[in-house]
Amino acid sequence: MIEPRNRVVQVRRFGGPEELEVVDAPMPTAGPGEVRVRVLASGLEYTDTLIRRHLYPQTASRRPPFVMGYDVIGEIDQLGDGVSGFQLGDRVADMTVLRSNAVYRTLQASHLTPVPAGVDAAEAATLILSWMTAYQLLHRAAQVQRGQRVLVHGAAGAVGQALLVLGSMAGLQLWGGAHGTHAALIRAFGATPIDYQREDFARVLPGGFDVVLDGIGEEGYRRSFAALKPGGVLCAYGYSAGVQAQRGMLTMLMWIARLYLWRWLPGGRRAFFYSINAMRLQHPEWFREDLKRLLALLASAAIRPRVAERISLDQVVEAHQRLEDGGLEGKLVLCPDLPS
Repeated sequence: MIEPRNRVVQVRRFGGPEELEVVDAPMPTAGPGEVRVRVLASGLEYTDTLIRRHLYPQTASRRPPFVMGYDVIGEIDQLGDGVSGFQLGDRVADMTVLRSNAVYRTLQASHLTPVPAGVDAAEAATLILSWMTAYQLLHRAAQVQRGQRVLVHGAAGAVGQALLVLGSMAGLQLWGGAHGTHAALIRAFGATPIDYQREDFARVLPGGFDVVLDGIGEEGYRRSFAALKPGGVLCAYGYSAGVQAQRGMLTMLMWIARLYLWRWLPGGRRAFFYSINAMRLQHPEWFREDLKRLLALLASAAIRPRVAERISLDQVVEAHQRLEDGGLEGKLVLCPDLPS
C-alpha cells in the first residue's frame, strides 16, 4: 500500500514569485480538537502576493520559510480527540491565511463551516476570501440600502465580480471600474462600466456616489473619497496600486490611518478600512453565518463564481506571476489533485 504523501507550497525568502517552491513535508496528524483534511481546493489570492513580498500586516511577524494558502476546501480524513459534529469524508471550509497550499493539513474543528454536498470544490474556494469580502463589505461594513449608487473598483477581478453579483441581488445601482477590455463582462453583471484609461471615475456621476468600494488605493484613496456625495462612505479594503508602485508597508499603513481622519472634513463623508480578519476576530459568528449563506447560494445555483483556471501544485509560480500582472477575469484556484 502506497503511503499518502504531503507536498506544500512554501516561501523560501520574501520577494517575487520565483521565491516560491513546492517541497515534500511531513504528514500532519490531527491533534485534540483538530481534523486533518485532504485539500481539494485552495484559492490563489492577490493577497498572497502581498504576504510573499512582506507587505501584509497580518503576517508581518512571520519569517520564511512558511507555507502559503489563505483558504481551504478539504475532505476530512482524520479526526482528533474530542472532535464531534464531523465525520470522515465530510467536506469543510476554513479561512486560514497561511498553510493551505498543501496536499494535507490540519484545522481547528471549531473554525470549520460544512460544505454542502454536490458543490464544486474550486467554486466553493472562491467564496471564502473573495466572496466573503464582497458580502461583508456590502452588508456588514457599508450596510448598503436598495437603490444606492455604488462604485466598485477593480470590477473584473474576483472580489469585484462578487461585489457586482451580490450588489445586484441587493438592488443597488452599480458602476464598475476596470480596463476597457472588460466592459462587456461588467455589463453582463448589470453594471455600468467605467474605463480607467479614458474616463475619470470621480466625474462620472454628478453629485457623487453613495458608496465607493476600493481595493486599489490609487493616490492613497484621495480620488475615491472625492467621488463620494455628501454623507457618502468609502470602504477601502486593499492597496494594489501601492504594491505595484513598490511602496513599503509603512506608507500603506499611513494611507489607511489617514482614512479615519477624513471623517472630520466638511460634507459628512466617511472612510474606513475593512479587514476580513479583524471582522472575523470581532464577530466570529458573522463569519460562519455569512459563509454558510454564500455556500447555500452556491448549492442552489443562485450564484456561480467564475474560476479563471484550476492550477496544479507545479504551476503555482506561474500563477503568482499572473496574479501580479493582473487582467484575470475570475479566480485562480489551486487543486492539488490535478496532475502536473
